[in-house]
Amino acid sequence: MSSVYQEYLQKEFGISEAVHDLVIDAEASLRNQFDEADRICEVCQVKVLKAFQENRVNDTHFGWNTGYGYDDAGRAAVERVYASVFGTEAALVRPNIVNGTHAIATAMFGMLKPSDELLYITGTPYDTLLNVIGKQEDDFVGSLRDYGVLYREVPLLDGDIDFDAIRREGGDKTKVVAMQRSTGYDFRPAIPLESIRRAIQIIKEIDSKLLVFIDNCYGEFVDLYEPTDCGADVMAGSLIKNPGGGLALSGGYIVGRSDLIDRISYRLTCPGIGAECGLTYGMNRQVLQGLFLAPKVVNSAVKAAMLAGVIFSRLGYEVIPKEYSKRSDIIQAIRFGDPDKMVAFCQAIQSASPIDSYVTPIPWDMPGYDDQVVMAAGNFVQGSSIELSADAPLREPYIAYFQGGLTYEHAKFGLIKSVQKLVSQGLIDVR
Repeated sequence: MSSVYQEYLQKEFGISEAVHDLVIDAEASLRNQFDEADRICEVCQVKVLKAFQENRVNDTHFGWNTGYGYDDAGRAAVERVYASVFGTEAALVRPNIVNGTHAIATAMFGMLKPSDELLYITGTPYDTLLNVIGKQEDDFVGSLRDYGVLYREVPLLDGDIDFDAIRREGGDKTKVVAMQRSTGYDFRPAIPLESIRRAIQIIKEIDSKLLVFIDNCYGEFVDLYEPTDCGADVMAGSLIKNPGGGLALSGGYIVGRSDLIDRISYRLTCPGIGAECGLTYGMNRQVLQGLFLAPKVVNSAVKAAMLAGVIFSRLGYEVIPKEYSKRSDIIQAIRFGDPDKMVAFCQAIQSASPIDSYVTPIPWDMPGYDDQVVMAAGNFVQGSSIELSADAPLREPYIAYFQGGLTYEHAKFGLIKSVQKLVSQGLIDVR
């Protein structure tokens, strides 16, 4: 039986009944998973509200200073709220942190000195972090390696942390043990929060002075708790991902122990200045309002990722996370095994966007990546991956990474449009 929604999609967007029914049936099968996501959203929403109320956020905090930015009450309020939300002693939340990689790099340079060792226990980190660390065959000027910081990594074991290897691999020079929560461009599930908790416990049993750092990009508000609730010393992420709620125009956050945040602030600005200076350029309102909306926005993104997993699994593609499985980030990976299908999928997501819907993305050389990347991001904030987006490196086995959606309804339509485009181009069959 046709619905008003189906009739509108068919009339205005040329969506076939078969494509519509495929998505609606997949959606109906996710009732239990959606209910659980809603329960997580409810808790996260009141947790954020509590942080606003406890820190007495008021209208004056939406203003901003000029020049050096001394005594910026709004900036201080933003950082107190972030510290409260993530259960830490202190926070840096700044618009001049240009992306998640910058936030992570700033934290690393603040915690590590020459001859210290950085140990990643979640395998090879995200592509752009390799430049920060300094790749052996192509050292970047100013990388950690360039400053004499040592680096090792522990491969994952069956897609999860190798807990026995943590006990074996920690060396005398190890200073920071780092974990990347999200998948990056790996074809694996995100690291579960329970695994992060167990790893931190093992690390602290080995040596309580070891510092634990978490790259939390794409993971905020996906679960009831955050890695800092599990004992992480420092955590970082991007404001144009989950916690910005689609409203923050730029920026990143770093939260953690106050003594470590002080050290990190000296790398963000300079020794002697630290967190005392730095304008917010009138962004306090967007940052705070975005954070307030973030639990619901992340809820939409998580549901959309679940839906994508079921749809493309039913179409015969391998997906990670597996359909109906528990989530630890907002990303859904789809293994197309074919560059044309992968690029067509990303182009369809772009065509379903509110901004630049008429633009056709093609693979190109992006800064910080070894492979060309096709990126669909027709968003209000450039590069915002909490908004509906998809990206894929042009390399075998041709995996697209779908994420975001300020509203579930928009992300759902993006998936409908993507399937219809693949059908229309003769790349898949839904009959």
